Amino acid sequence: MLTQIYNGHILTPQGWINGGSILMENGHIVDICNHSNIEPAAEQAIDAKGMHIVPGGIELHCHGGGGRDYQEGTEEAFRVATLAHMKHGTTAMFPTLSSSTLQMIEEACQTCDNLMKEPGSPVMGLHLEGPYFNLKKAGAQMPEIIRDPNPEEYRHIVEDFNCMARWDVAPELPGAIDMGRYLVEKGVVAAIGHTAAGYPDVKAAYEVGYSHATHFYNAMTSVHNEREYKHAGTVESVYLMDNMTVECIADGIHVPGPILQLVYRWKGVERMALITDALAVSCSDSDKAFDPRVIIEDGVCKLSDRSALAGSIATMDRLVRTAVNIAGIPLCDACRMISETPARIMSIYDRKGSLQKGKDADMLILDADLNLRAVFAMGEMVEGTNKL
Repeated sequence: MLTQIYNGHILTPQGWINGGSILMENGHIVDICNHSNIEPAAEQAIDAKGMHIVPGGIELHCHGGGGRDYQEGTEEAFRVATLAHMKHGTTAMFPTLSSSTLQMIEEACQTCDNLMKEPGSPVMGLHLEGPYFNLKKAGAQMPEIIRDPNPEEYRHIVEDFNCMARWDVAPELPGAIDMGRYLVEKGVVAAIGHTAAGYPDVKAAYEVGYSHATHFYNAMTSVHNEREYKHAGTVESVYLMDNMTVECIADGIHVPGPILQLVYRWKGVERMALITDALAVSCSDSDKAFDPRVIIEDGVCKLSDRSALAGSIATMDRLVRTAVNIAGIPLCDACRMISETPARIMSIYDRKGSLQKGKDADMLILDADLNLRAVFAMGEMVEGTNKL
Protein backbone atom coordinates (compact mmCIF):
# COMPACT_ATOMS: atom_id res chain seq x y z
CA MET A 1 0.00 0.00 0.00
CA LEU A 2 1.36 3.41 -1.00
CA THR A 3 1.17 5.79 1.96
CA GLN A 4 1.80 9.51 1.81
CA ILE A 5 2.59 11.68 4.82
CA TYR A 6 2.10 15.26 3.70
CA ASN A 7 2.36 18.78 5.08
CA GLY A 8 5.47 17.97 7.08
CA HIS A 9 8.64 19.78 8.12
CA ILE A 10 10.98 17.04 6.93
CA LEU A 11 14.63 16.57 7.96
CA THR A 12 16.70 15.20 5.07
CA PRO A 13 20.48 14.96 4.63
CA GLN A 14 20.23 18.10 2.50
CA GLY A 15 18.36 20.02 5.21
CA TRP A 16 14.75 20.77 6.11
CA ILE A 17 11.87 20.64 3.61
CA ASN A 18 8.92 22.72 4.75
CA GLY A 19 5.49 21.58 3.60
CA GLY A 20 6.86 18.42 2.07
CA SER A 21 5.69 14.84 1.65
CA ILE A 22 7.10 11.37 2.16
CA LEU A 23 5.80 8.44 0.15
CA MET A 24 6.41 4.93 1.41
CA GLU A 25 5.51 1.43 0.30
CA ASN A 26 6.54 -2.09 1.33
CA GLY A 27 8.53 -0.74 4.25
CA HIS A 28 10.67 1.64 2.23
CA ILE A 29 10.70 5.31 1.29
CA VAL A 30 9.56 5.64 -2.33
CA ASP A 31 10.08 9.37 -2.64
CA ILE A 32 10.40 12.66 -0.75
CA CYS A 33 8.69 15.65 -2.31
CA ASN A 34 8.85 19.38 -1.61
CA HIS A 35 5.06 19.75 -1.89
CA SER A 36 1.93 18.48 -0.16
CA ASN A 37 -0.18 17.59 -3.18
CA ILE A 38 -1.83 14.23 -2.60
CA GLU A 39 -0.55 11.69 -5.12
CA PRO A 40 -3.36 9.98 -7.07
CA ALA A 41 -1.80 6.57 -6.40
CA ALA A 42 -1.66 7.10 -2.64
CA GLU A 43 -4.00 4.67 -0.89
CA GLN A 44 -3.50 6.35 2.48
CA ALA A 45 -2.76 10.01 3.15
CA ILE A 46 -1.70 11.29 6.59
CA ASP A 47 -1.61 14.99 7.44
CA ALA A 48 1.49 15.83 9.50
CA LYS A 49 -0.06 19.25 10.27
CA GLY A 50 3.21 21.09 9.77
CA MET A 51 5.02 19.07 12.44
CA HIS A 52 8.61 17.83 12.27
CA ILE A 53 9.24 14.55 10.47
CA VAL A 54 12.65 13.16 11.43
CA PRO A 55 14.48 9.83 11.06
CA GLY A 56 13.61 7.07 13.53
CA GLY A 57 15.80 6.64 16.58
CA ILE A 58 18.53 4.00 16.58
CA GLU A 59 19.31 2.79 20.10
CA LEU A 60 22.94 1.77 20.64
CA HIS A 61 22.72 1.08 24.37
CA CYS A 62 19.57 -0.12 26.12
CA HIS A 63 19.16 -2.82 28.79
CA GLY A 64 15.39 -3.14 28.75
CA GLY A 65 12.02 -1.51 29.15
CA GLY A 66 8.38 -2.22 29.82
CA GLY A 67 9.42 -4.11 32.95
CA ARG A 68 11.64 -6.59 31.09
CA ASP A 69 15.44 -6.87 30.82
CA TYR A 70 17.43 -8.23 27.89
CA GLN A 71 19.54 -10.18 30.39
CA GLU A 72 16.54 -12.47 30.81
CA GLY A 73 17.50 -13.82 27.41
CA THR A 74 13.99 -14.88 26.35
CA GLU A 75 12.13 -13.89 23.19
CA GLU A 76 9.29 -12.54 25.31
CA ALA A 77 11.62 -10.23 27.25
CA PHE A 78 13.27 -9.03 24.05
CA ARG A 79 9.93 -8.33 22.36
CA VAL A 80 8.34 -6.55 25.33
CA ALA A 81 11.38 -4.34 25.98
CA THR A 82 11.86 -3.46 22.31
CA LEU A 83 8.20 -2.62 21.69
CA ALA A 84 8.12 -0.47 24.83
CA HIS A 85 10.92 1.68 23.44
CA MET A 86 9.48 1.72 19.93
CA LYS A 87 6.44 3.49 21.34
CA HIS A 88 8.82 6.27 22.42
CA GLY A 89 10.70 6.71 19.15
CA THR A 90 13.18 3.84 18.82
CA THR A 91 12.83 2.17 15.43
CA ALA A 92 16.03 0.09 15.48
CA MET A 93 17.47 -1.54 18.59
CA PHE A 94 20.82 -3.00 19.62
CA PRO A 95 19.81 -4.79 22.86
CA THR A 96 22.42 -4.49 25.61
CA LEU A 97 23.53 -7.01 28.20
CA SER A 98 25.34 -5.82 31.31
CA SER A 99 28.20 -8.01 32.55
CA SER A 100 26.76 -11.53 32.38
CA THR A 101 27.67 -15.16 32.81
CA LEU A 102 28.56 -17.14 29.72
CA GLN A 103 25.23 -18.97 29.88
CA MET A 104 23.28 -15.71 30.00
CA ILE A 105 25.22 -14.38 27.01
CA GLU A 106 24.61 -17.57 25.02
CA GLU A 107 20.87 -17.49 25.70
CA ALA A 108 20.60 -13.84 24.68
CA CYS A 109 22.67 -14.47 21.55
CA GLN A 110 20.42 -17.32 20.47
CA THR A 111 17.31 -15.18 21.02
CA CYS A 112 18.86 -12.27 19.15
CA ASP A 113 19.83 -14.55 16.25
CA ASN A 114 16.24 -15.79 16.02
CA LEU A 115 14.66 -12.33 16.10
CA MET A 116 17.05 -10.91 13.52
CA LYS A 117 15.81 -13.49 11.02
CA GLU A 118 12.28 -12.09 11.15
CA PRO A 119 11.37 -9.79 8.21
CA GLY A 120 11.49 -6.14 9.20
CA SER A 121 12.81 -6.91 12.68
CA PRO A 122 13.79 -3.82 14.71
CA VAL A 123 16.50 -5.92 16.42
CA MET A 124 19.77 -5.14 14.66
CA GLY A 125 22.31 -7.08 16.71
CA LEU A 126 23.57 -7.61 20.24
CA HIS A 127 25.67 -5.25 22.35
CA LEU A 128 27.68 -6.70 25.23
CA GLU A 129 28.58 -4.20 27.93
CA GLY A 130 31.18 -6.31 29.68
CA PRO A 131 32.01 -8.52 31.46
CA TYR A 132 35.65 -7.56 30.74
CA PHE A 133 35.82 -4.42 32.87
CA ASN A 134 37.98 -2.73 35.48
CA LEU A 135 36.55 -3.51 38.92
CA LYS A 136 37.54 -0.04 40.10
CA LYS A 137 35.07 1.38 37.58
CA ALA A 138 32.39 -1.27 37.89
CA GLY A 139 29.72 1.31 38.68
CA ALA A 140 26.40 -0.55 38.70
CA GLN A 141 27.83 -3.64 36.99
CA MET A 142 27.70 -6.81 39.12
CA PRO A 143 31.26 -7.09 40.48
CA GLU A 144 31.14 -10.86 40.99
CA ILE A 145 30.69 -11.36 37.23
CA ILE A 146 33.42 -8.99 36.03
CA ARG A 147 36.53 -10.74 34.72
CA ASP A 148 39.51 -10.37 32.35
CA PRO A 149 39.15 -11.09 28.63
CA ASN A 150 39.00 -14.81 27.90
CA PRO A 151 39.85 -15.63 24.25
CA GLU A 152 38.13 -19.00 24.37
CA GLU A 153 34.96 -17.36 25.66
CA TYR A 154 34.79 -14.33 23.38
CA ARG A 155 35.80 -16.23 20.25
CA HIS A 156 33.00 -18.73 20.90
CA ILE A 157 30.42 -15.93 21.24
CA VAL A 158 31.54 -14.08 18.12
CA GLU A 159 32.00 -17.14 15.89
CA ASP A 160 29.15 -19.41 16.98
CA PHE A 161 26.40 -16.78 16.83
CA ASN A 162 25.52 -14.27 14.13
CA CYS A 163 24.29 -11.34 16.21
CA MET A 164 27.40 -9.87 17.81
CA ALA A 165 27.54 -6.22 16.81
CA ARG A 166 29.51 -4.49 19.56
CA TRP A 167 31.53 -5.38 22.65
CA ASP A 168 32.65 -2.96 25.39
CA VAL A 169 35.96 -3.67 27.13
CA ALA A 170 38.29 -1.87 29.56
CA PRO A 171 41.40 -1.52 27.35
CA GLU A 172 43.91 -1.64 30.23
CA LEU A 173 43.05 -5.24 31.12
CA PRO A 174 45.39 -8.12 30.24
CA GLY A 175 44.48 -9.37 26.77
CA ALA A 176 42.22 -6.43 25.92
CA ILE A 177 44.39 -5.19 23.05
CA ASP A 178 44.44 -8.64 21.42
CA MET A 179 40.68 -8.87 21.91
CA GLY A 180 40.12 -5.51 20.24
CA ARG A 181 42.21 -6.52 17.26
CA TYR A 182 40.18 -9.73 16.96
CA LEU A 183 36.81 -7.96 17.23
CA VAL A 184 37.69 -5.54 14.47
CA GLU A 185 38.82 -8.39 12.21
CA LYS A 186 35.41 -10.03 12.75
CA GLY A 187 33.45 -6.85 12.02
CA VAL A 188 32.37 -6.23 15.61
CA VAL A 189 32.52 -2.66 16.92
CA ALA A 190 35.12 -2.53 19.71
CA ALA A 191 34.33 0.05 22.39
CA ILE A 192 36.01 1.12 25.62
CA GLY A 193 34.05 1.40 28.85
CA HIS A 194 34.04 0.97 32.64
CA THR A 195 37.70 1.81 32.54
CA ALA A 196 40.47 3.60 34.40
CA ALA A 197 42.54 3.84 31.23
CA GLY A 198 44.95 6.72 30.83
CA TYR A 199 46.31 8.18 27.62
CA PRO A 200 48.76 5.34 26.77
CA ASP A 201 46.02 2.72 27.21
CA VAL A 202 43.45 4.61 25.16
CA LYS A 203 45.95 5.36 22.40
CA ALA A 204 47.03 1.70 22.23
CA ALA A 205 43.39 0.62 22.04
CA TYR A 206 42.58 3.18 19.37
CA GLU A 207 45.50 2.03 17.26
CA VAL A 208 44.22 -1.58 17.10
CA GLY A 209 40.67 -0.52 16.28
CA TYR A 210 38.76 0.41 19.41
CA SER A 211 36.63 3.14 17.85
CA HIS A 212 33.93 4.07 20.35
CA ALA A 213 33.57 5.18 23.98
CA THR A 214 30.70 3.77 26.05
CA HIS A 215 28.44 6.22 27.96
CA PHE A 216 31.05 8.97 27.76
CA TYR A 217 31.89 10.64 31.09
CA ASN A 218 30.32 7.78 33.06
CA ALA A 219 32.42 4.98 34.61
CA MET A 220 35.70 6.38 33.33
CA THR A 221 38.46 8.61 34.66
CA SER A 222 39.12 12.27 33.91
CA VAL A 223 42.21 14.38 34.61
CA HIS A 224 43.65 13.48 38.01
CA ASN A 225 46.72 13.69 40.18
CA GLU A 226 49.04 10.85 41.08
CA ARG A 227 50.95 12.43 43.91
CA GLU A 228 52.06 15.81 42.61
CA TYR A 229 51.71 15.05 38.87
CA LYS A 230 48.62 15.42 36.70
CA HIS A 231 47.57 12.72 34.25
CA ALA A 232 45.07 12.67 31.41
CA GLY A 233 42.17 10.38 32.17
CA THR A 234 40.00 8.37 29.80
CA VAL A 235 37.84 11.39 28.99
CA GLU A 236 40.69 13.65 27.85
CA SER A 237 42.31 10.78 25.99
CA VAL A 238 39.12 10.05 24.04
CA TYR A 239 38.88 13.72 23.08
CA LEU A 240 42.38 13.45 21.62
CA MET A 241 41.52 10.44 19.46
CA ASP A 242 40.05 12.50 16.61
CA ASN A 243 37.96 9.79 14.98
CA MET A 244 36.82 7.97 18.12
CA THR A 245 33.05 8.26 18.47
CA VAL A 246 31.23 8.68 21.76
CA GLU A 247 27.75 8.10 23.12
CA CYS A 248 26.13 10.14 25.89
CA ILE A 249 23.20 9.30 28.14
CA ALA A 250 21.09 12.36 27.37
CA ASP A 251 18.70 12.23 30.31
CA GLY A 252 20.09 15.48 31.73
CA ILE A 253 21.31 13.63 34.83
CA HIS A 254 24.06 11.20 33.83
CA VAL A 255 25.59 13.96 31.71
CA PRO A 256 24.46 17.49 32.64
CA GLY A 257 23.53 19.98 29.94
CA PRO A 258 26.80 21.98 29.92
CA ILE A 259 28.84 18.79 29.49
CA LEU A 260 26.57 17.59 26.67
CA GLN A 261 27.21 20.95 25.02
CA LEU A 262 30.96 20.51 25.53
CA VAL A 263 30.96 17.05 23.94
CA TYR A 264 28.88 18.37 21.04
CA ARG A 265 31.28 21.26 20.43
CA TRP A 266 34.38 19.06 20.62
CA LYS A 267 33.30 15.82 18.93
CA GLY A 268 30.63 17.28 16.66
CA VAL A 269 27.40 15.73 15.46
CA GLU A 270 29.27 13.20 13.30
CA ARG A 271 31.00 11.60 16.29
CA MET A 272 28.43 11.96 19.07
CA ALA A 273 25.46 9.64 19.53
CA LEU A 274 22.70 9.92 22.12
CA ILE A 275 21.62 6.86 24.10
CA THR A 276 19.17 6.01 26.86
CA ASP A 277 21.13 3.28 28.70
CA ALA A 278 17.62 2.48 29.91
CA LEU A 279 16.85 -0.27 32.40
CA ALA A 280 13.77 -2.50 32.55
CA VAL A 281 11.91 0.06 34.66
CA SER A 282 11.82 2.54 31.78
CA CYS A 283 8.58 2.79 29.79
CA SER A 284 6.76 1.04 32.63
CA ASP A 285 5.04 1.46 35.97
CA SER A 286 7.52 -0.92 37.58
CA ASP A 287 9.94 0.19 40.28
CA LYS A 288 11.96 -3.05 40.25
CA ALA A 289 15.19 -3.36 38.27
CA PHE A 290 16.73 -6.63 37.13
CA ASP A 291 19.59 -5.97 39.56
CA PRO A 292 18.13 -5.96 43.12
CA ARG A 293 20.73 -3.39 44.23
CA VAL A 294 19.18 -0.72 41.99
CA ILE A 295 16.60 1.84 43.11
CA ILE A 296 14.78 4.62 41.25
CA GLU A 297 15.19 8.07 42.79
CA ASP A 298 15.18 11.63 41.45
CA GLY A 299 14.19 10.41 38.00
CA VAL A 300 17.20 8.13 37.57
CA CYS A 301 18.40 4.64 38.54
CA LYS A 302 20.98 4.40 41.35
CA LEU A 303 22.66 1.81 43.48
CA SER A 304 20.77 1.69 46.77
CA ASP A 305 23.84 2.86 48.70
CA ARG A 306 23.97 5.96 46.40
CA SER A 307 27.56 5.15 45.46
CA ALA A 308 26.87 5.33 41.72
CA LEU A 309 24.25 6.03 39.12
CA ALA A 310 22.95 2.97 37.32
CA GLY A 311 21.12 3.10 33.98
CA SER A 312 18.38 5.55 33.15
CA ILE A 313 14.62 5.57 32.71
CA ALA A 314 14.96 7.72 29.59
CA THR A 315 13.35 7.13 26.22
CA MET A 316 14.35 8.18 22.70
CA ASP A 317 12.00 11.18 22.59
CA ARG A 318 13.38 12.41 25.90
CA LEU A 319 16.91 12.36 24.45
CA VAL A 320 15.91 14.85 21.78
CA ARG A 321 14.17 17.17 24.25
CA THR A 322 17.15 17.07 26.62
CA ALA A 323 19.64 17.82 23.86
CA VAL A 324 17.61 20.75 22.55
CA ASN A 325 16.05 22.24 25.69
CA ILE A 326 18.79 21.58 28.26
CA ALA A 327 22.01 21.40 26.23
CA GLY A 328 21.05 23.97 23.59
CA ILE A 329 21.84 21.69 20.65
CA PRO A 330 20.01 22.54 17.39
CA LEU A 331 17.07 20.24 16.65
CA CYS A 332 18.51 19.03 13.35
CA ASP A 333 21.73 17.92 15.06
CA ALA A 334 19.93 16.34 18.02
CA CYS A 335 17.89 14.28 15.56
CA ARG A 336 20.98 13.27 13.61
CA MET A 337 22.60 12.10 16.86
CA ILE A 338 19.77 9.63 17.48
CA SER A 339 19.69 8.40 13.89
CA GLU A 340 22.46 9.15 11.42
CA THR A 341 25.41 8.97 13.82
CA PRO A 342 24.34 5.66 15.43
CA ALA A 343 23.67 4.22 11.97
CA ARG A 344 27.15 5.16 10.79
CA ILE A 345 28.79 3.81 13.97
CA MET A 346 27.07 0.45 13.50
CA SER A 347 27.46 0.38 9.70
CA ILE A 348 23.74 0.28 8.89
CA TYR A 349 23.55 3.71 7.27
CA ASP A 350 22.94 2.11 3.89
CA ARG A 351 19.40 1.32 5.03
CA LYS A 352 18.67 3.36 8.17
CA GLY A 353 19.54 6.64 9.87
CA SER A 354 18.19 9.21 7.39
CA LEU A 355 15.11 10.00 5.34
CA GLN A 356 16.13 9.16 1.79
CA LYS A 357 14.59 7.42 -1.19
CA GLY A 358 15.14 3.66 -1.00
CA LYS A 359 15.86 3.52 2.73
CA ASP A 360 13.71 1.87 5.38
CA ALA A 361 10.65 3.96 6.21
CA ASP A 362 11.56 4.62 9.86
CA MET A 363 10.49 8.04 11.05
CA LEU A 364 9.11 10.10 13.93
CA ILE A 365 6.64 12.96 13.95
CA LEU A 366 7.35 15.57 16.64
CA ASP A 367 5.23 18.60 17.47
CA ALA A 368 6.53 22.10 18.12
CA ASP A 369 7.27 21.20 21.75
CA LEU A 370 9.14 18.08 20.60
CA ASN A 371 6.50 15.76 21.97
CA LEU A 372 6.24 12.51 20.04
CA ARG A 373 3.05 12.30 17.99
CA ALA A 374 3.64 9.25 15.77
CA VAL A 375 6.24 6.54 15.10
CA PHE A 376 6.65 4.65 11.83
CA ALA A 377 8.86 1.56 11.68
CA MET A 378 9.35 -0.02 8.26
CA GLY A 379 6.43 2.07 7.03
CA GLU A 380 3.95 0.86 9.65
CA MET A 381 2.69 3.10 12.42
CA VAL A 382 3.71 1.61 15.76
CA GLU A 383 0.65 0.62 17.76
CA GLY A 384 -0.39 3.23 20.29
CA THR A 385 1.64 6.12 18.84
CA ASN A 386 -0.96 7.86 16.69
CA LYS A 387 -1.53 11.24 18.35
CA LEU A 388 -1.89 13.28 15.19
